[in-house]
Formats: sequence, C-alpha cells, structure tokens
Amino acid sequence: MKPVIRVRELYKIYRIGENRVRALNAVSFDIYPGEFVAIVGTSGSGKSTCLNMLAGLEPPTKGAIEVAGERIDQMNEQELVRFRRDHVGFIFQSYNLLPTMNALENVAMPLMFRGVSKEKRIALSEKYMKLIDVYDQRDHMPNQMSGGQQQRIGIARALVMNPEIIFADEPTGNLDSHTTEEVLNLMQKIVREDQKTLVMVTHDPHIASWADRQLRVVDGHIIATELNKDSPVEQKIKEETGDFPFAKIEPQN
Repeated sequence: MKPVIRVRELYKIYRIGENRVRALNAVSFDIYPGEFVAIVGTSGSGKSTCLNMLAGLEPPTKGAIEVAGERIDQMNEQELVRFRRDHVGFIFQSYNLLPTMNALENVAMPLMFRGVSKEKRIALSEKYMKLIDVYDQRDHMPNQMSGGQQQRIGIARALVMNPEIIFADEPTGNLDSHTTEEVLNLMQKIVREDQKTLVMVTHDPHIASWADRQLRVVDGHIIATELNKDSPVEQKIKEETGDFPFAKIEPQN
C-alpha cells in the first residue's frame, strides 16, 4: 500500500513587516488510501494552512507535497485547477451553496466544469442526494434548508465528482451537537464504504476522535500522532505495510 498523500519537510513562512512567522515548520507525514485523518489544533496552530497546501490552494515556502502520485508543489495555477477538478472534493464549514440555485443544482454544479451532459449531471446528483438522504430537498433553495441539510448537500456536492480525496475544513463548525454527530457518522460511513480518503481540520478533540488517525499541530509542528486502535483502516495499513510510517512523531524543537 502506497500513501495517497506524502508530505516532506514542509514549511510555510509569512513575512509580517520585518518579522518572519513560521505557520508550518518542517512538517512530514503520510496519509494512506481510505484513511480518515484529522488535523487538530487551536486557532493559529497552522492546521488550516496545512490543509490549504494539501489542496493546492496555497503554495509552500519549502518542501514537497505529493498527492495522488503528483507533485502539486511544482504545479502552476492552471495545473492545480485541473488537478483539483480531477482528484479532489471539498466540504466547507459555511456550506458555500449558491443561494440562487436549488439543492439539486448546487450538487450538480461541479460536473459542469467537466463538461458532463445535463442528463448525466442530474442522474449523478440524484444518486448522491439519495445516498446522503437529502433527495426530498432537491427543489429547495439553501435558505429553505436547515444547517444540517445544507451540509449534507455540501457532502453530496463533494462526492458527485467521485474524488479520490476529500478535504473538510471545520465541517461541523456551524452545526448543533446532535446534527454534528449525524454528519460525522455519515462522513465516516462514506469513507469506510466507498474507500475515500478524508482529511479534516478541526479544533475540537471530540470531533477529531471520529477519525482513524489524528495529527496534533502546535505552533506549526506536528507534536504527536494518535491512532484509533479500533479502526479497521489502521489495522489494514499496518498489515500491508508491515509497520506504520510516521505513526509516532516526536516533538520537534
């Protein structure tokens, strides 16, 4: 089994006046196919910066990022747009649904950029809306849906492209506790059943506990990695690799 994401000696340094702020400092890790990984940290820890670089939304200052066999740190913007279109799905904290489109149209929208016919766009969107259990909302506008329903639409929109990797940025940040549990259960089920790789950023340890593995980030360093010992995914990775690279990372100075 080969990693679907490989990160080596990743740095992100911002210049603020005469100061240099290291948002990420020599970060290295692997993520394997079918894993649900949570990048956990407080505000300002570097977790969102890390996610943005994995998704090709922000360039690193230094280091290597290989995703789905491609070095995205060496790509130009046009190549990154193509890469994200072909390999990646996104789930956002604020849902990012277009208010002028109904639920079905929001789910189908990414397929337009692939040149998929209208008939096929509708069929695929309906398939995933049924899977996520929001088919009855297909004609509703975003302002006619609850936060949980909107987030389910957002998940269906991410899945409709059949991505290898899904990036989720605080996906339950605007949801109540009951809806949060429902959405996390749904995301975990999709990852397990469809063999998707999910990378989620969160500040909440309870939400992170749903993941197969947690990467804890403090001041731009990964200070620890915590494995879910009951995860069948982690057991499979260990069996197939004979070990678990980067399973235990010592604090970096």
